[in-house]
Amino acid sequence: MKLSRRLIPDVTTLQAFECAARHGSFTQAANELNLTQSAVSRQIKDLEEQLGVLLFERVRQRVVLSEDGRRFLPEVRKLLHQTEETMLRAMSAARSDHSLTIATLPTFGSRWLTPRLPAFLAQFPGTVINVASRSAPFDFDEESFDLAIHYGQPVWARASCSYLCSEVILPAGSPELLRHWKLADPTDLESAPLLHLATRPKLWAQWFELNGGAAETAYRGHRFDQFSMVIEAAVAGLGFALLPRYLIEQELASGRLSVVFDRPMQTDNSYYLVVPEGKLENSLSQAFRAWIATQVT
Repeated sequence: MKLSRRLIPDVTTLQAFECAARHGSFTQAANELNLTQSAVSRQIKDLEEQLGVLLFERVRQRVVLSEDGRRFLPEVRKLLHQTEETMLRAMSAARSDHSLTIATLPTFGSRWLTPRLPAFLAQFPGTVINVASRSAPFDFDEESFDLAIHYGQPVWARASCSYLCSEVILPAGSPELLRHWKLADPTDLESAPLLHLATRPKLWAQWFELNGGAAETAYRGHRFDQFSMVIEAAVAGLGFALLPRYLIEQELASGRLSVVFDRPMQTDNSYYLVVPEGKLENSLSQAFRAWIATQVT
């Protein structure tokens, strides 16, 4: 697709706008950017003329964003952030023979993938790995990743999904909590404090249904929106949690968490490797996909 240069502003102009919006002052923006106040004012005026809207309004001795400016600001910040990330990735790749950019779920990336990466890098020395967290599908045309690790169904626009592994969870708790609650049967957990993953609120209800408990009591307790937070809450003794064993390997080995009942439950979705259509033949990506498959068997 051919881009219209008339519609592409200079990055320095966008920086001036973001800085002035953050400070509510052209003068302070000029100080931060090492420019004159008139230079910042001129950049803002040029941007307003290009957009055909007023971005700032003068109130007393300050400038405040207009409604159009408030709508425009988040997009500008997103673009500046993406520009910086693109430059940093290019700079890191320039110092290496090969680079691989991976999007992964936050807790999976920090607790499972990262500790295993040294084994991959030992096989492929000179490779630079860029890992970023993403919790939901995104557009590979807008974000330049070589592959993604996705939990859900094998559906992703303009990309190929290949099965990596299923997810099996089981109840775990801290030693202190286990000493306090004398649990002889899975149904005893009905009256115990429970921890929940906010994005999957029915896990405990499903687990109780499989183990003879009452689903009606399964929804009370603290909620967290990442597995990493649920794990830390469980370690702190805030309650019992349903967790994938592979995410709590260190806690189980150290004794900070223990499996309460060896009653595993497979969740409805699975993990998949997702590769954009244009990068299926990338040799390093292919090597990584072959390697990671050996880590889950």
